[in-house]
Amino acid sequence: MKAYDAPCKRRDFLKKLGLLSGIAAGSVAVPGLPGFGPPGPGPSGSALAQAGSEGSFRPQDAALKEALFYKKHAEMEVECELCPKNCKVGDIERGYCGVRENRSGVYYSLVYARPCAVHVDPIEKKPLFHFLPGTSAFSIGTAGCNMDCKFCQNWEMSQARPEQTRNYLLEPRELVQNARQTNSASIAFTYSEPAVVAFEYMLDSAREGNKENVRTVMISNGYINREPMLEALKHLGAVKIDLKAFTEKYYKEICDATLKPVLDVLLLLAKSGVWYEIVYLVLPTLNDSDSELTSMSRWVKRELGPDVPLHFSRFYPTYKMKRLPQTPNSTLERARNIARSAGLNYVYIGNVPGHEGESTYCPACDRPVIRRAGYSILERNISNGKCVQCGQKIPGIWR
Repeated sequence: MKAYDAPCKRRDFLKKLGLLSGIAAGSVAVPGLPGFGPPGPGPSGSALAQAGSEGSFRPQDAALKEALFYKKHAEMEVECELCPKNCKVGDIERGYCGVRENRSGVYYSLVYARPCAVHVDPIEKKPLFHFLPGTSAFSIGTAGCNMDCKFCQNWEMSQARPEQTRNYLLEPRELVQNARQTNSASIAFTYSEPAVVAFEYMLDSAREGNKENVRTVMISNGYINREPMLEALKHLGAVKIDLKAFTEKYYKEICDATLKPVLDVLLLLAKSGVWYEIVYLVLPTLNDSDSELTSMSRWVKRELGPDVPLHFSRFYPTYKMKRLPQTPNSTLERARNIARSAGLNYVYIGNVPGHEGESTYCPACDRPVIRRAGYSILERNISNGKCVQCGQKIPGIWR
């Protein structure tokens, strides 16, 4: 097997600066997964921590997986069709995400069955509030991403190459078995960008999970092309989309991406029947103006409907934005009020444990149907998907 020596200028530049040196992946101690330590520190819990040598990158342990959704060109060039970047990749080169490599005209995933972060999380941490609340999600992530968000909490993983993280070999069937052993109701592909980075792994794991009644959720930036998204939706139980902002300028300057494909994916989700929720990370002065929040909220109401849950999440200084202050409570409350005034029924405040905006309220009687504190559920007033106090139906996937 060839060594992972193909150039990737952006990552190489970061490595020379020391930003990607000594990277190690993280996980909780999970049965059957030796060598992983507890999750690292951080305001909302980093996905990364030190891993033991048993989790080292071992490409000889499994064959590489040929990528889906690419086409071949002359002179062994390939064109990736997974995400809107549509990378054209020469022989022995990689696409933007750094985890797909062209070898003699065949495009391969370098992260299939090789997660570098493994953790059992509350489903509320994703966050998904209307999908099996109170259950656990067996959460995994791999190196790489198709964006470069300057505020990324998991940048040590998302901006790394697979040979720069410590990985564990975990085939889809084993992944499902681990989920069952930890009493997890779902498997969450999260932390980096599963829709593109680990697409084949996510797809095969979802198929295996469905056989055992273990659902798969995709925690994604939504920067994926239509056809692969349609294929994924045949197998997924739920999707959470990070809507980074509501301007092309922000997506270009802060995320190295574009807004329209993300909106197109949200429109696709609205018609799919698959449960989905939206997170909007609020960065002070960058995407928190009244006009932008109003435009975004009205678009969601008009195009997606009033019942899609919308989470306004607090930003903490990290990665390339350490000088930006954390989001004030008042800004998050203002955003929530704007969205509710626009007609959205389920608007939440995230990363502020104990805030009333963490709880789910019935849109008919305004009483709490699920009262939360952080990732814990304190009170349930919902039965068979209805408010027990007035009978109003609350949309979601309930147990």
